[in-house]
Amino acid sequence: MQEISFRDDILPLKDKLFRLALRITFDRAEAEDIVQDTLIRVWDKREEWSQMDSVEAYCLTVARNLAIDRSQKKEAQNVELTPETQEMPDALVPDRQMEQSEQLSIVHRLINGLPEKQRSIIQLRDIEGKSYKEIAEILQLTEEQVKVNLFRARQRIKTKYNEINNYGL
Repeated sequence: MQEISFRDDILPLKDKLFRLALRITFDRAEAEDIVQDTLIRVWDKREEWSQMDSVEAYCLTVARNLAIDRSQKKEAQNVELTPETQEMPDALVPDRQMEQSEQLSIVHRLINGLPEKQRSIIQLRDIEGKSYKEIAEILQLTEEQVKVNLFRARQRIKTKYNEINNYGL
């Protein structure tokens, strides 16, 4: 097993931790606090790093658990993502940019309306690019449960998006 360095191996994870915390809490300041708390907790466990299969998975699990705890306390699960969290391409013509902005807003709203487990799986798989195995380890589920929840979440988003797009519902 190789030597794990806080600066080289754990600190670069802060952006992933932030995105995961933001997806759960919907609050930038809260997500930043969660990242700091996560890094402190991981640092406190530095003696155990060499025994961990994946320090990254451990970090993401800690961040996820802290975010869930805090969001349940604040009951912030129905708050919309803020516009500054949306990244838009610069080279679009204004009308197409506005159309894409509206589509992205609808998708964000639909993702935010998913149950927490499905939201986390969508975040980890489609945004972070994690494998089913890594997601299962982070969320303490089986790979089959991850696949089923991801399928159901995507289907729900697709169905609701098509209803909104086709019928304005």
